[in-house]
Amino acid sequence: MTSTQKTSEIIDRRVCVAPMMDYTDRHCRYFLRLLSPSALLYTEMITAKALLHGNVPRLLDFDTSEQPVALQLGGSDPEELAIATKLAMQWNYSEINLNCGCPSDRVKSGQFGACLMGDAARVRDCVLAMRTQTKVPVTVKCRIGIEPGMNDLSDEEFLQNFIATVSEAGCTVFIIHARRAVLNGLSPKENREIPPLRYDVAMRMRALFPHLTFVINGGIRTVDDVVAHLQGFAGVMIGREAYQNPYLMAELHQQLYVPDQPLPSRAHIILAYAQYIAQQQSQGERASNMLRHVLGLYNGLPGARSWRRFLSENANRVSNVTQLLQDSSRIVESQAA
Repeated sequence: MTSTQKTSEIIDRRVCVAPMMDYTDRHCRYFLRLLSPSALLYTEMITAKALLHGNVPRLLDFDTSEQPVALQLGGSDPEELAIATKLAMQWNYSEINLNCGCPSDRVKSGQFGACLMGDAARVRDCVLAMRTQTKVPVTVKCRIGIEPGMNDLSDEEFLQNFIATVSEAGCTVFIIHARRAVLNGLSPKENREIPPLRYDVAMRMRALFPHLTFVINGGIRTVDDVVAHLQGFAGVMIGREAYQNPYLMAELHQQLYVPDQPLPSRAHIILAYAQYIAQQQSQGERASNMLRHVLGLYNGLPGARSWRRFLSENANRVSNVTQLLQDSSRIVESQAA
């Protein structure tokens, strides 16, 4: 799918789904869009080098129904990121986001992700180079700090300096995961759970930079959490909870956008996604690559475990995915009765 370049526009950021490696691929985003017509969806991180040397259509293609969708890029070379941004503009993304928050060793070894926060001037140069190639917003996703690398500054001082420097390039939107990134000794999973959440640090940035837009991320799991954070931030970004409990996205859409409308039934969502899977199968996609994204749909309900087990065990054994999903649903419904 290619399209003409979009002009800059105001994006509703109240509910966002975080970029998650190995999770938020185009099939996942299509499924989430069925649940939430309103959320801003982010791609998995795609490195600038991959776009320069890889199969660009394979990396960037998405279904138009996924919009609004933002592309997250990884990289630390301004020239490479500029070229990657220019390539991406052929696909009509609503936003380009620079990853300055991922703490994994794989990202760190490439000199991008969270470790980039230690070189705010480079991030500024990257953003400036990216903005020369697009009229859509170029945003930054970061942590409140990194260790090592803060030079004895407090979280607030470090983050303030980072934002002040990067915003010189015209970046007006910062998505802040309200934890430090521990670059040595913690796994990516541990970095999502062990460093304490400091929403207060992110909140103070709003007071220090009233002309900028801030979206909060980290540890947000319920509708009430989102509603509370929206009292102080322009938006909320949800990560693993949106994948493990995707029906939350439908509940958020109802709460924030259409409170007078009933929630969509899970059965309706399943039928619509089954039609998508069948269409993708006709183009050579494996059903199992798409079915994995629906495993959490009945999370918290009686029969959820049976749903997950039945789908997992049969994903590669059937040709009629619609029938498989309907059979799986009946298992849940029978246990809930």
